[in-house]
Amino acid sequence: MTKNLLLLFSLIFNICISYGQKNISWKFKTDGRIYSTPKIDNNILYFGSGDQHIYALDAETGKLLWKFKTAGKVHSSPDTNDNNVFFSSTDGNVYCLNKTTGNLVWKFESEGEKQHGLWDYYLSSPKVEDNILYWGSGDSNIYAINSINGKVIWKYKTNDIVHADPVIYEEGVYIGSFDGHLYKLNKYNGALVWKFKTIGAAYFPKGEIQKKVTIHNGRVYFGSRDYNLYVVDAKNGKGVWNYRQPKGWVISTPTIYQEFVYFGSSDGHTFYCFDINSTNKKWEIPTNMRTYSQATWFRDEILFSTFDGKIVSVNYKTGSQNWEFQTDASKKNYSKIYKADGTFQDDFKLYGEDYLESEKMIHNLGSILSDPILHSNKLYFGSSDGNLYALILE
Repeated sequence: MTKNLLLLFSLIFNICISYGQKNISWKFKTDGRIYSTPKIDNNILYFGSGDQHIYALDAETGKLLWKFKTAGKVHSSPDTNDNNVFFSSTDGNVYCLNKTTGNLVWKFESEGEKQHGLWDYYLSSPKVEDNILYWGSGDSNIYAINSINGKVIWKYKTNDIVHADPVIYEEGVYIGSFDGHLYKLNKYNGALVWKFKTIGAAYFPKGEIQKKVTIHNGRVYFGSRDYNLYVVDAKNGKGVWNYRQPKGWVISTPTIYQEFVYFGSSDGHTFYCFDINSTNKKWEIPTNMRTYSQATWFRDEILFSTFDGKIVSVNYKTGSQNWEFQTDASKKNYSKIYKADGTFQDDFKLYGEDYLESEKMIHNLGSILSDPILHSNKLYFGSSDGNLYALILE
């Protein structure tokens, strides 16, 4: 190989490395894993961490404004209104804090939180509308709570844990449960409008619904642990179409962009693009690890994250990759799990006898379970390495 060619390869390598570093505007370190999605309100960024705290940062600089400690891990995403920020914790409580000072306004105590196995990483995130807070709980209830005083307005009992986020659409509250049903409740009184049952799968007969739905043009899009992406009519709950991918749960909330629906799979290690109106698959691309987070878009790029500590940008029409960001933890520890060709090392077993250690190794890659969100020209997301990242896209 000629000296000039070696210099060219070195230059390309250094540009790629510096690209990833230059595009980090800032990162903020916590003492726990970050699974939830940050919320930005009036240029203040709110997010929770497994270190039991919720944080408020300056979105431009990453400077800490305040933090508040609960008695459990904060794996729900916050919501805000004019004065307050709302979130839940594994201690079973919903908290309302003054969003400027971080002082406690009120606390609502549920009947207790539960975890549905190792891969139940999220808590339900409160959604506030017209002074009513909607929220699902590990006690199997869906709640409507007065956001001013923390008093229950109504509650609806499902048959299993509710860790999906509620979505408000017209007069309905749409939320899934680990009992395998998607519920539409009247948002004013909690009356059941309809419920839709997933098909189920051999090892996952309930067809658990783990994350929130997407509603677009009167249709509800959501995934299930029975390997399916479902589309149902928002008014009557009747199925429109579904796609069963070959293997792995569909945890990630679908994203709609330019008449396409995008979603990732769990053990299928695949990211998909479908026609919004049918099972017509436009393209699919392999990933090296699970995708639990919801994708977003920037111009004509689709951005999604993976458990191997990467943010990937692809062309929305073709799926061809534009760029990739990798956490420092992923760069440092990648070779402990993967060979150079992206396949697993011979001594790494994803679901072997010591699967707990395997899962720990995966999170040591700085897994990104947090939904990346855009604000101005920055992409914000949390990681299992404990950092909240602000990534510059221009």
